[in-house]
Amino acid sequence: MDFNPTKEHEMLRSTVRSFAETEIKPIAGEIDQKGDIPREILDRMGEMNLMGLTVPKEYGGAGCDKISYMIALEEIARVCGSTGIVMEAHNSLGLGHIYERGTEEQRQRWVPDIASGKSLAAWALTEPGAGSDSGGLCTTAVLDGDEWVLNGTKTFITNAAVADYVTVMAITDKTKGPKGISAFVVPTGTPGYELGTQEDKLGLRGSHTSELVFQDCRIPKDHILGEPGTGFTGAMNILDRGRAAVGALAVGLAQGALDESVQYAKEREQFGRPIGKFQAIQWMLADMATQIEASRMLVYRAAWMEDQGIRFSKEASMAKLYASERATQICLNAIQIHGGYGYTRDYPVERMLRDAKLMEIGEGTSQVQRIVLSRAVLGR
Repeated sequence: MDFNPTKEHEMLRSTVRSFAETEIKPIAGEIDQKGDIPREILDRMGEMNLMGLTVPKEYGGAGCDKISYMIALEEIARVCGSTGIVMEAHNSLGLGHIYERGTEEQRQRWVPDIASGKSLAAWALTEPGAGSDSGGLCTTAVLDGDEWVLNGTKTFITNAAVADYVTVMAITDKTKGPKGISAFVVPTGTPGYELGTQEDKLGLRGSHTSELVFQDCRIPKDHILGEPGTGFTGAMNILDRGRAAVGALAVGLAQGALDESVQYAKEREQFGRPIGKFQAIQWMLADMATQIEASRMLVYRAAWMEDQGIRFSKEASMAKLYASERATQICLNAIQIHGGYGYTRDYPVERMLRDAKLMEIGEGTSQVQRIVLSRAVLGR
């Protein structure tokens, strides 16, 4: 058992942190207020291989391990949750499903542009009536000659408004329940593909979250990923990686809140001395640091297990559950340490709190994670 980071991991963290501090952090508040991430930031991330970090080099990615991916996500989210969630939804979900479930021909066709960041990816599972009940989809895909015809509505889809490709789950056999769900790659310029409501969110406001409407949307027959009926199983496998990645985003947000709190506690004076000299503040910071380190270890363990080819569904759920709930509480404590200033937009901790709350909801709520974990504990 070795807890020392490799030289490659240390170099990656240093590189991504420098980029995040110099190019993203100065405009993070503006990203939140304007509700948009400048495309040049995403292009720069593509140039740094952050948009295809774990994809093999022969497909246009960086060929890094999963721990590297968690480190990079953490460093981006540490300064801007919106940029972090765009990176995560692109890598873990949209791109991840195509790479993991696509044929060699499909990989060669789509992955290089997506992994290099030249194209952006989104992933569409959730529907108005199918959130936690992800097997209860209503969107359909019917084969008509050499084309699949999609009809239905998706909701809360990250990146949909800026993506070039969306991986879409739809029913191909209504008689089989979840085993009748298939996955498809839909280019966003396809006729019948329309953006619906753009969500006005509490946090992560720089990332676009949209409703998707499919009205007789026709895609070629060879745009299906895997065999018909394997889409749901593939989606659940992709969610395991996504849950660990959301844990990494939560760690980053919590670390950012702690960093801001430490700096503020050293500078802010009350009763003639810095508030960091008071035990009440010291203990809050100590608890925050401990919870962040515990969250980080859970995230890294899940990533390590995936790298080793070990089933990690339980560990990914643990990482997401613990890290996300701790992140929300840590951000609340950060606001408390900042006092009245923490409740204003003059300091970034209020934004970090708003961003952190989604980590308890997206890619499986805390309640869903507890269902997954209780089944694992009980051996069901």
